[in-house]
Amino acid sequence: MVKIVRRPHLAGMRKLYVVEILGGLLTTLAHVLRNLFFPEKLPTVFYPENRKAIPAAYRGRHRLMKREDGSPRCTACMLCATSCPAFCIHIQAGEADDPFKEKYPVDFTIDLLRCVFCGLCVEACPLDAIRMDVPLVSFAGYRREDVILTKEILLQHENADYAHAPGYNPHRPLSVTHGVHYINFLKNIK
Repeated sequence: MVKIVRRPHLAGMRKLYVVEILGGLLTTLAHVLRNLFFPEKLPTVFYPENRKAIPAAYRGRHRLMKREDGSPRCTACMLCATSCPAFCIHIQAGEADDPFKEKYPVDFTIDLLRCVFCGLCVEACPLDAIRMDVPLVSFAGYRREDVILTKEILLQHENADYAHAPGYNPHRPLSVTHGVHYINFLKNIK
């Protein structure tokens, strides 16, 4: 069955769309006057003088977690590189001198130009070795080398000054970055 939809009949000034054009101009004029006389109601943040607080679930720059001895927690299992949809993580694994120790990353690089900040690398890591909670808002660089994170850059996050993120804790617990189900999963493994 075919249903016929009748269009409304336009007559006079409505046929020229003058009323709609004037209505749009009045709306624009109202916004201009409100923003001109009441600038404090603008949703604008005057960055970098005033910075908004970064939420706790913010996906910022990547970092590698350290063990107590200062070595990276990563065992070069390649799960983060495998789960990355942008293929921006490159890991070169090396064998430890002691046969009872696991592998370690000789080279760990992340290309921020390719990264989509999805967080799948964090979720795939079984050892909580990689996190995305460094509170940097700007990732600017003039050369490609400026936006490629090496293992050394990923490990140096302890003494950095993040004054605009008062809630940032480089040693924050696993419960903040992961869900309760993941923590229970880790407890059952041990």
